[in-house]
Amino acid sequence: MLEAITGENARTAPRASMSWRPPDSGGRLATLDLIRGVAVLGILAINISGFAGPSLSALTPDFPTPATLPDEAAWAFGFLFFEGKMRALFAMLFGAGIALQCTRMDAAGQDGDLVQFRRLCWLMVFGTLHYLLLWWGDILFVYACCGIAVLFLRRLPCAVLLGVAAGIIVTATVVDLWSMLPLASAEEAVRLGTASAAQHGEVLARLDLYHANTAGQMRLYHAGFLDIALSKLRGDPFWLLTMTAHAWSEILPLMLLGVVLLRSGFFAGDWPAHGMKRLRIGATAIGLCFTVLVLAWAWPRHFPPIAMAMLLGEALWPAHLLMALGYASVLVWATPRLIGTRLGLRILATGRVAFTNYIGTSLLMCGLFYGWGLNLFGKVGPAGQWAFVLLGWIMMLTWSAAWLSRYRRGPLELLWRCLTLQKRLKNRRSAVV
Repeated sequence: MLEAITGENARTAPRASMSWRPPDSGGRLATLDLIRGVAVLGILAINISGFAGPSLSALTPDFPTPATLPDEAAWAFGFLFFEGKMRALFAMLFGAGIALQCTRMDAAGQDGDLVQFRRLCWLMVFGTLHYLLLWWGDILFVYACCGIAVLFLRRLPCAVLLGVAAGIIVTATVVDLWSMLPLASAEEAVRLGTASAAQHGEVLARLDLYHANTAGQMRLYHAGFLDIALSKLRGDPFWLLTMTAHAWSEILPLMLLGVVLLRSGFFAGDWPAHGMKRLRIGATAIGLCFTVLVLAWAWPRHFPPIAMAMLLGEALWPAHLLMALGYASVLVWATPRLIGTRLGLRILATGRVAFTNYIGTSLLMCGLFYGWGLNLFGKVGPAGQWAFVLLGWIMMLTWSAAWLSRYRRGPLELLWRCLTLQKRLKNRRSAVV
Protein backbone atom coordinates (compact mmCIF):
# COMPACT_ATOMS: atom_id res chain seq x y z
CA MET A 1 0.00 0.00 0.00
CA LEU A 2 2.85 2.39 0.84
CA GLU A 3 4.32 1.76 -2.59
CA ALA A 4 1.00 2.59 -4.24
CA ILE A 5 0.60 5.89 -2.45
CA THR A 6 4.16 7.18 -2.47
CA GLY A 7 5.02 5.92 -5.93
CA GLU A 8 8.11 4.29 -4.43
CA ASN A 9 9.72 1.04 -5.34
CA ALA A 10 9.62 -1.30 -2.33
CA ARG A 11 13.40 -1.67 -2.25
CA THR A 12 14.05 2.09 -2.26
CA ALA A 13 11.18 3.29 -0.03
CA PRO A 14 12.46 4.26 3.42
CA ARG A 15 10.93 2.52 6.39
CA ALA A 16 8.41 4.45 8.45
CA SER A 17 10.45 3.89 11.59
CA MET A 18 13.55 5.44 9.98
CA SER A 19 12.10 8.32 8.01
CA TRP A 20 8.72 9.94 7.84
CA ARG A 21 9.51 11.86 4.67
CA PRO A 22 9.08 9.23 1.97
CA PRO A 23 9.36 11.30 -1.22
CA ASP A 24 7.58 10.23 -4.35
CA SER A 25 8.74 11.39 -7.73
CA GLY A 26 7.59 14.90 -6.78
CA GLY A 27 9.60 14.97 -3.55
CA ARG A 28 6.57 15.44 -1.33
CA LEU A 29 6.80 15.70 2.45
CA ALA A 30 4.65 13.09 4.17
CA THR A 31 3.93 15.46 7.07
CA LEU A 32 2.40 18.09 4.80
CA ASP A 33 0.17 15.52 3.10
CA LEU A 34 -0.87 13.91 6.38
CA ILE A 35 -1.73 17.23 8.05
CA ARG A 36 -3.52 18.34 4.88
CA GLY A 37 -5.53 15.11 4.97
CA VAL A 38 -6.58 15.72 8.56
CA ALA A 39 -7.45 19.32 7.70
CA VAL A 40 -9.64 18.49 4.69
CA LEU A 41 -11.46 15.86 6.75
CA GLY A 42 -11.91 18.30 9.63
CA ILE A 43 -13.11 21.12 7.40
CA LEU A 44 -16.12 19.02 6.43
CA ALA A 45 -17.07 18.80 10.12
CA ILE A 46 -17.44 22.60 10.10
CA ASN A 47 -18.71 23.16 6.57
CA ILE A 48 -21.53 20.66 7.05
CA SER A 49 -23.64 23.28 8.84
CA GLY A 50 -23.34 25.55 5.80
CA PHE A 51 -24.28 22.73 3.43
CA ALA A 52 -27.25 21.63 5.56
CA GLY A 53 -28.28 25.26 6.02
CA PRO A 54 -29.14 27.92 6.61
CA SER A 55 -25.75 29.65 6.69
CA LEU A 56 -26.42 31.24 10.09
CA SER A 57 -26.32 27.75 11.60
CA ALA A 58 -22.54 27.99 11.24
CA LEU A 59 -22.70 30.66 13.97
CA THR A 60 -25.32 29.19 16.27
CA PRO A 61 -27.57 26.12 16.44
CA ASP A 62 -30.34 28.16 18.09
CA PHE A 63 -31.43 30.39 15.23
CA PRO A 64 -34.05 30.88 13.87
CA THR A 65 -35.62 28.39 16.32
CA PRO A 66 -34.27 27.00 19.62
CA ALA A 67 -32.31 23.77 19.23
CA THR A 68 -32.70 20.56 21.20
CA LEU A 69 -30.07 19.59 23.76
CA PRO A 70 -28.54 16.90 21.47
CA ASP A 71 -28.27 19.45 18.66
CA GLU A 72 -26.61 21.99 20.94
CA ALA A 73 -24.22 19.33 22.23
CA ALA A 74 -23.32 18.21 18.71
CA TRP A 75 -22.72 21.80 17.63
CA ALA A 76 -20.66 22.47 20.76
CA PHE A 77 -18.46 19.45 19.99
CA GLY A 78 -17.65 20.80 16.55
CA PHE A 79 -17.05 24.26 17.99
CA LEU A 80 -14.67 22.87 20.59
CA PHE A 81 -12.45 20.70 18.42
CA PHE A 82 -12.90 21.75 14.78
CA GLU A 83 -14.19 25.30 14.31
CA GLY A 84 -11.38 27.62 13.20
CA LYS A 85 -8.67 25.04 13.92
CA MET A 86 -9.01 23.21 10.60
CA ARG A 87 -9.14 26.46 8.64
CA ALA A 88 -5.97 27.62 10.41
CA LEU A 89 -4.23 24.32 9.64
CA PHE A 90 -5.21 24.52 5.99
CA ALA A 91 -4.05 28.13 5.64
CA MET A 92 -0.66 27.41 7.24
CA LEU A 93 -0.18 24.43 4.94
CA PHE A 94 -1.15 26.51 1.91
CA GLY A 95 1.49 29.11 2.71
CA ALA A 96 4.10 26.43 3.39
CA GLY A 97 3.21 24.70 0.12
CA ILE A 98 3.67 27.88 -1.90
CA ALA A 99 7.06 28.53 -0.32
CA LEU A 100 8.18 24.93 -0.82
CA GLN A 101 7.19 24.79 -4.48
CA CYS A 102 8.73 28.17 -5.27
CA THR A 103 11.98 27.18 -3.59
CA ARG A 104 12.19 23.95 -5.56
CA MET A 105 11.37 25.65 -8.85
CA ASP A 106 13.94 28.39 -8.21
CA ALA A 107 16.56 25.74 -7.42
CA ALA A 108 15.72 24.01 -10.71
CA GLY A 109 16.30 27.23 -12.65
CA GLN A 110 12.61 27.98 -13.19
CA ASP A 111 10.69 31.12 -12.29
CA GLY A 112 8.86 29.81 -9.23
CA ASP A 113 6.95 33.03 -8.61
CA LEU A 114 5.61 33.18 -12.15
CA VAL A 115 4.47 29.56 -12.17
CA GLN A 116 2.83 29.94 -8.77
CA PHE A 117 1.13 33.17 -9.84
CA ARG A 118 -0.36 31.37 -12.84
CA ARG A 119 -1.35 28.47 -10.59
CA LEU A 120 -3.11 30.80 -8.15
CA CYS A 121 -4.94 32.60 -10.95
CA TRP A 122 -6.36 29.27 -12.08
CA LEU A 123 -7.33 28.59 -8.47
CA MET A 124 -9.39 31.81 -8.57
CA VAL A 125 -11.20 30.41 -11.62
CA PHE A 126 -11.87 27.14 -9.83
CA GLY A 127 -13.09 29.03 -6.78
CA THR A 128 -15.45 31.17 -8.83
CA LEU A 129 -16.94 28.11 -10.52
CA HIS A 130 -17.19 26.35 -7.17
CA TYR A 131 -19.16 29.29 -5.77
CA LEU A 132 -21.48 29.72 -8.74
CA LEU A 133 -22.15 26.05 -9.47
CA LEU A 134 -21.99 24.48 -6.02
CA TRP A 135 -21.43 26.17 -2.68
CA TRP A 136 -21.54 29.72 -1.37
CA GLY A 137 -18.81 29.01 1.23
CA ASP A 138 -15.91 28.63 -1.21
CA ILE A 139 -12.44 29.29 0.25
CA LEU A 140 -10.38 28.69 -2.90
CA PHE A 141 -10.79 32.25 -4.18
CA VAL A 142 -9.77 33.72 -0.83
CA TYR A 143 -6.76 31.42 -0.60
CA ALA A 144 -5.68 32.29 -4.14
CA CYS A 145 -5.79 36.04 -3.42
CA CYS A 146 -3.86 35.65 -0.17
CA GLY A 147 -1.44 33.25 -1.87
CA ILE A 148 -0.52 35.94 -4.40
CA ALA A 149 0.31 38.26 -1.50
CA VAL A 150 2.53 35.50 -0.06
CA LEU A 151 4.52 35.47 -3.32
CA PHE A 152 5.46 39.11 -2.75
CA LEU A 153 6.40 38.56 0.89
CA ARG A 154 7.89 35.08 1.05
CA ARG A 155 11.54 36.13 0.71
CA LEU A 156 11.43 38.44 3.74
CA PRO A 157 13.28 37.29 6.88
CA CYS A 158 11.27 35.11 9.24
CA ALA A 159 11.19 37.78 11.94
CA VAL A 160 9.75 40.28 9.48
CA LEU A 161 7.17 37.78 8.24
CA LEU A 162 6.05 37.13 11.82
CA GLY A 163 5.89 40.87 12.48
CA VAL A 164 3.78 41.48 9.38
CA ALA A 165 1.47 38.59 10.27
CA ALA A 166 1.03 39.78 13.86
CA GLY A 167 0.51 43.39 12.78
CA ILE A 168 -2.22 42.46 10.30
CA ILE A 169 -4.21 40.14 12.51
CA VAL A 170 -3.95 42.20 15.72
CA THR A 171 -4.89 45.44 13.95
CA ALA A 172 -7.85 43.81 12.18
CA THR A 173 -9.03 42.25 15.44
CA VAL A 174 -8.90 45.53 17.37
CA VAL A 175 -10.73 47.42 14.61
CA ASP A 176 -13.42 44.78 14.17
CA LEU A 177 -13.99 44.25 17.89
CA TRP A 178 -14.27 48.01 18.36
CA SER A 179 -17.08 48.07 15.80
CA MET A 180 -18.84 44.85 16.84
CA LEU A 181 -18.63 44.93 20.64
CA PRO A 182 -21.35 47.56 21.20
CA LEU A 183 -23.94 45.48 19.32
CA ALA A 184 -22.90 42.28 21.11
CA SER A 185 -23.18 44.13 24.42
CA ALA A 186 -26.62 45.37 23.42
CA GLU A 187 -27.68 41.79 22.68
CA GLU A 188 -26.61 40.75 26.18
CA ALA A 189 -28.42 43.76 27.68
CA VAL A 190 -31.61 42.70 25.88
CA ARG A 191 -31.25 39.23 27.36
CA LEU A 192 -30.81 40.68 30.86
CA GLY A 193 -33.69 43.13 30.40
CA THR A 194 -31.48 46.18 30.90
CA ALA A 195 -31.28 47.40 27.30
CA SER A 196 -32.16 50.92 26.30
CA ALA A 197 -34.64 51.66 23.55
CA ALA A 198 -31.78 52.34 21.14
CA GLN A 199 -30.13 49.02 22.00
CA HIS A 200 -33.42 47.19 21.50
CA GLY A 201 -33.78 48.76 18.08
CA GLU A 202 -30.24 47.90 17.00
CA VAL A 203 -30.55 44.28 18.09
CA LEU A 204 -33.98 43.81 16.52
CA ALA A 205 -32.74 45.30 13.25
CA ARG A 206 -29.83 42.86 13.14
CA LEU A 207 -32.05 39.89 14.04
CA ASP A 208 -34.57 40.93 11.37
CA LEU A 209 -31.72 40.89 8.86
CA TYR A 210 -30.74 37.40 10.03
CA HIS A 211 -34.34 36.21 9.68
CA ALA A 212 -34.65 37.68 6.19
CA ASN A 213 -31.40 36.01 5.06
CA THR A 214 -32.50 32.70 6.52
CA ALA A 215 -35.89 32.85 4.84
CA GLY A 216 -34.29 33.74 1.51
CA GLN A 217 -31.90 30.81 1.73
CA MET A 218 -34.70 28.42 2.64
CA ARG A 219 -36.52 29.43 -0.54
CA LEU A 220 -33.45 29.43 -2.78
CA TYR A 221 -31.80 26.16 -1.83
CA HIS A 222 -34.95 24.13 -2.30
CA ALA A 223 -34.90 25.25 -5.93
CA GLY A 224 -33.24 23.60 -8.93
CA PHE A 225 -29.60 23.74 -9.97
CA LEU A 226 -29.99 26.46 -12.59
CA ASP A 227 -32.17 28.64 -10.36
CA ILE A 228 -29.56 28.55 -7.58
CA ALA A 229 -26.66 29.33 -9.91
CA LEU A 230 -28.47 32.19 -11.63
CA SER A 231 -29.57 33.64 -8.30
CA LYS A 232 -25.94 33.85 -7.17
CA LEU A 233 -24.88 35.36 -10.47
CA ARG A 234 -27.63 37.97 -10.45
CA GLY A 235 -28.02 38.66 -6.74
CA ASP A 236 -24.48 38.50 -5.37
CA PRO A 237 -21.89 38.14 -8.14
CA PHE A 238 -19.19 39.81 -6.03
CA TRP A 239 -19.67 37.66 -2.94
CA LEU A 240 -16.19 36.15 -3.28
CA LEU A 241 -14.62 39.60 -3.20
CA THR A 242 -16.68 40.48 -0.13
CA MET A 243 -15.59 37.26 1.53
CA THR A 244 -11.94 37.94 0.67
CA ALA A 245 -12.15 41.46 2.09
CA HIS A 246 -13.50 40.00 5.33
CA ALA A 247 -11.21 36.97 5.65
CA TRP A 248 -7.83 38.05 4.30
CA SER A 249 -6.68 39.55 7.60
CA GLU A 250 -6.95 36.10 9.18
CA ILE A 251 -5.87 33.89 6.27
CA LEU A 252 -2.81 35.82 5.06
CA PRO A 253 -1.10 35.92 8.50
CA LEU A 254 -1.65 32.18 8.86
CA MET A 255 -0.09 31.57 5.45
CA LEU A 256 2.91 33.69 6.40
CA LEU A 257 3.23 31.67 9.59
CA GLY A 258 3.22 28.54 7.45
CA VAL A 259 6.16 29.92 5.46
CA VAL A 260 8.08 30.54 8.69
CA LEU A 261 7.30 27.05 10.02
CA LEU A 262 8.52 25.48 6.79
CA ARG A 263 11.76 27.46 6.81
CA SER A 264 12.43 26.63 10.45
CA GLY A 265 12.17 22.89 9.80
CA PHE A 266 8.94 22.40 11.77
CA PHE A 267 7.25 20.24 9.13
CA ALA A 268 10.46 18.28 8.55
CA GLY A 269 10.67 17.38 12.24
CA ASP A 270 13.87 19.38 12.76
CA TRP A 271 12.73 21.24 15.87
CA PRO A 272 14.17 20.06 19.20
CA ALA A 273 12.13 17.25 20.72
CA HIS A 274 11.49 19.11 23.97
CA GLY A 275 10.22 22.16 22.06
CA MET A 276 7.84 20.05 20.01
CA LYS A 277 6.56 18.34 23.15
CA ARG A 278 5.88 21.66 24.83
CA LEU A 279 4.02 22.86 21.74
CA ARG A 280 2.00 19.65 21.49
CA ILE A 281 0.87 19.84 25.08
CA GLY A 282 1.01 23.54 25.93
CA ALA A 283 -0.48 25.10 22.80
CA THR A 284 -3.26 22.54 22.59
CA ALA A 285 -4.11 22.83 26.30
CA ILE A 286 -4.11 26.64 26.38
CA GLY A 287 -6.17 26.93 23.20
CA LEU A 288 -8.62 24.30 24.43
CA CYS A 289 -9.02 25.99 27.82
CA PHE A 290 -9.73 29.32 26.14
CA THR A 291 -12.32 27.67 23.90
CA VAL A 292 -13.92 25.88 26.86
CA LEU A 293 -14.26 29.19 28.70
CA VAL A 294 -16.03 30.74 25.72
CA LEU A 295 -18.25 27.69 25.39
CA ALA A 296 -19.11 27.88 29.11
CA TRP A 297 -20.27 31.46 28.54
CA ALA A 298 -22.12 30.89 25.26
CA TRP A 299 -23.94 27.59 25.87
CA PRO A 300 -26.09 28.74 28.85
CA ARG A 301 -27.11 31.71 26.69
CA HIS A 302 -27.97 29.34 23.81
CA PHE A 303 -25.26 30.73 21.55
CA PRO A 304 -26.57 34.28 20.91
CA PRO A 305 -26.04 34.93 17.17
CA ILE A 306 -24.62 38.46 17.34
CA ALA A 307 -22.08 37.57 20.01
CA MET A 308 -21.18 34.33 18.25
CA ALA A 309 -20.56 36.22 15.01
CA MET A 310 -18.10 38.44 16.88
CA LEU A 311 -16.41 35.54 18.68
CA LEU A 312 -16.06 33.30 15.66
CA GLY A 313 -15.17 36.11 13.32
CA GLU A 314 -12.53 37.85 15.41
CA ALA A 315 -12.10 37.17 19.11
CA LEU A 316 -11.28 33.46 19.03
CA TRP A 317 -8.35 33.51 16.61
CA PRO A 318 -5.72 33.12 19.37
CA ALA A 319 -7.40 29.90 20.55
CA HIS A 320 -7.78 28.67 16.98
CA LEU A 321 -4.13 29.39 16.24
CA LEU A 322 -2.84 27.71 19.40
CA MET A 323 -4.92 24.58 18.85
CA ALA A 324 -3.95 24.44 15.17
CA LEU A 325 -0.26 24.63 16.14
CA GLY A 326 -0.86 21.97 18.77
CA TYR A 327 -2.64 19.72 16.26
CA ALA A 328 0.14 20.24 13.71
CA SER A 329 2.86 19.37 16.21
CA VAL A 330 0.98 16.24 17.26
CA LEU A 331 0.70 15.16 13.63
CA VAL A 332 4.39 15.89 12.93
CA TRP A 333 5.24 13.70 15.92
CA ALA A 334 2.75 11.00 14.88
CA THR A 335 3.63 10.84 11.18
CA PRO A 336 6.41 8.22 11.44
CA ARG A 337 4.03 6.06 13.45
CA LEU A 338 1.01 6.59 11.22
CA ILE A 339 2.48 6.10 7.76
CA GLY A 340 3.13 2.46 8.60
CA THR A 341 -0.58 1.89 9.31
CA ARG A 342 -3.50 1.45 6.97
CA LEU A 343 -5.38 4.42 8.45
CA GLY A 344 -2.30 6.63 8.24
CA LEU A 345 -1.78 5.80 4.59
CA ARG A 346 -5.40 6.56 3.84
CA ILE A 347 -5.14 9.95 5.55
CA LEU A 348 -1.92 10.59 3.63
CA ALA A 349 -3.68 9.78 0.37
CA THR A 350 -6.61 12.02 1.32
CA GLY A 351 -4.20 14.91 1.77
CA ARG A 352 -2.48 14.28 -1.54
CA VAL A 353 -5.76 14.74 -3.39
CA ALA A 354 -7.16 17.41 -1.04
CA PHE A 355 -8.25 19.68 -3.89
CA THR A 356 -10.36 16.96 -5.49
CA ASN A 357 -11.70 15.96 -2.07
CA TYR A 358 -12.68 19.55 -1.26
CA ILE A 359 -14.62 20.02 -4.50
CA GLY A 360 -15.95 16.46 -4.44
CA THR A 361 -17.28 16.95 -0.93
CA SER A 362 -19.16 20.06 -2.06
CA LEU A 363 -20.67 18.14 -4.97
CA LEU A 364 -21.75 15.31 -2.68
CA MET A 365 -23.18 17.48 0.08
CA CYS A 366 -24.95 19.90 -2.26
CA GLY A 367 -26.47 16.88 -3.99
CA LEU A 368 -27.74 15.64 -0.65
CA PHE A 369 -29.09 18.93 0.71
CA TYR A 370 -30.07 21.13 -2.24
CA GLY A 371 -33.31 21.10 -4.18
CA TRP A 372 -31.69 19.53 -7.27
CA GLY A 373 -30.69 16.55 -5.11
CA LEU A 374 -32.35 14.98 -2.07
CA ASN A 375 -33.67 18.39 -0.92
CA LEU A 376 -32.68 18.02 2.75
CA PHE A 377 -31.74 21.68 3.18
CA GLY A 378 -32.84 23.01 6.58
CA LYS A 379 -34.23 19.60 7.62
CA VAL A 380 -31.23 18.08 9.43
CA GLY A 381 -30.02 19.48 12.74
CA PRO A 382 -26.43 19.54 14.05
CA ALA A 383 -26.72 16.08 15.66
CA GLY A 384 -27.97 14.48 12.46
CA GLN A 385 -25.35 16.28 10.39
CA TRP A 386 -22.60 14.16 11.93
CA ALA A 387 -23.92 11.17 10.00
CA PHE A 388 -23.20 13.04 6.77
CA VAL A 389 -19.76 14.02 8.06
CA LEU A 390 -18.96 10.36 8.70
CA LEU A 391 -20.21 9.49 5.21
CA GLY A 392 -17.93 12.12 3.69
CA TRP A 393 -14.95 10.92 5.75
CA ILE A 394 -15.45 7.31 4.71
CA MET A 395 -15.72 8.25 1.04
CA MET A 396 -12.61 10.46 1.11
CA LEU A 397 -10.51 7.89 2.93
CA THR A 398 -11.68 5.10 0.63
CA TRP A 399 -11.51 6.59 -2.85
CA SER A 400 -8.29 8.60 -2.29
CA ALA A 401 -6.16 5.54 -1.55
CA ALA A 402 -7.82 3.54 -4.33
CA TRP A 403 -7.20 6.30 -6.88
CA LEU A 404 -3.57 6.82 -5.90
CA SER A 405 -2.92 3.10 -6.15
CA ARG A 406 -3.19 3.62 -9.93
CA TYR A 407 -2.49 7.30 -10.58
CA ARG A 408 0.06 9.79 -9.28
CA ARG A 409 -2.35 12.73 -8.93
CA GLY A 410 -5.99 13.34 -8.25
CA PRO A 411 -8.18 14.27 -11.24
CA LEU A 412 -8.55 17.95 -10.32
CA GLU A 413 -4.91 18.15 -9.21
CA LEU A 414 -3.92 16.90 -12.68
CA LEU A 415 -6.25 19.36 -14.42
CA TRP A 416 -4.90 22.23 -12.31
CA ARG A 417 -1.33 21.24 -13.10
CA CYS A 418 -2.00 20.97 -16.82
CA LEU A 419 -3.67 24.37 -16.93
CA THR A 420 -0.84 25.94 -14.95
CA LEU A 421 1.94 24.43 -17.07
CA GLN A 422 0.13 24.65 -20.41
CA LYS A 423 2.45 27.29 -21.86
CA ARG A 424 5.56 25.38 -20.83
CA LEU A 425 4.19 22.13 -22.25
CA LYS A 426 3.41 23.80 -25.57
CA ASN A 427 6.94 25.20 -25.72
CA ARG A 428 8.36 21.75 -25.09
CA ARG A 429 6.30 20.22 -27.86
CA SER A 430 7.42 22.97 -30.25
CA ALA A 431 11.03 22.36 -29.32
CA VAL A 432 10.68 18.65 -30.01
CA VAL A 433 9.12 19.30 -33.41
